[in-house]
Amino acid sequence: MTERHMRFLVSMLLSVVVVGCASGPQANPQDPFEPFNRRVDAFNQAIDKAALKPIAETYVEATPQVVQTGVSNFFDNLEDAWSTVNAALQLRPKEAVSNGARVLVNSTVGVVGLIDWATPMGIPRSKHDLGQTLGRWGAPMGPYVVLPLLGPSTLRDTAGLVLISGNPALAQVDDVSTRNTLRVIGALDTRASLLQATNALDSIALDKYSFTRTVFLKRRELATQSMFSDPPKADQADSDDPADW
Repeated sequence: MTERHMRFLVSMLLSVVVVGCASGPQANPQDPFEPFNRRVDAFNQAIDKAALKPIAETYVEATPQVVQTGVSNFFDNLEDAWSTVNAALQLRPKEAVSNGARVLVNSTVGVVGLIDWATPMGIPRSKHDLGQTLGRWGAPMGPYVVLPLLGPSTLRDTAGLVLISGNPALAQVDDVSTRNTLRVIGALDTRASLLQATNALDSIALDKYSFTRTVFLKRRELATQSMFSDPPKADQADSDDPADW
């Protein structure tokens, strides 16, 4: 999916959510579009069960661990670069410098990010995205939204997707086929990293939709701080383990 198509999809979804979903008296105040969101979630679950999860499981089983680690490190390095930009926009110089140092170290001696030398060197990472940046400057989180294929989001985070589709670092790759291949690999790596968490979710949640909504909104609240707050702790905002939720 190209950036133009992604932005069109998200824009159309926002229009449908705003004009096509009525909230009833029993609606969760954070999820006024719940009927629509549940339909999108059911669609996402069907796609995941039919294709995404089996592919991710095959990838984990068939790919050597050293290769998986290298792939994860590569995309973590791209995320660190984007976090550096957002930390600077949020006026968090300490986090911006730290993430920037990670990118410098891992992009050079770490061979374009395939090897994570920054972590054993004691250089911490913190995740910062455009949704957090908008919140840092006062934009409200808005209602809960479930995006096709992309999953849980909020109106503010979705607006961030419209402004900048995906990680801008990948947008700098000129060759379209290479750029799209990297995006597919990145999505596969992300899904593979969530296998343990989603398997745990399947086993413990009576209503996966409500559980996921509660956890997601809590994490976004922890990850988005006001101008005068300390940044979120990594173990609070970044954990993918349901035991930590």
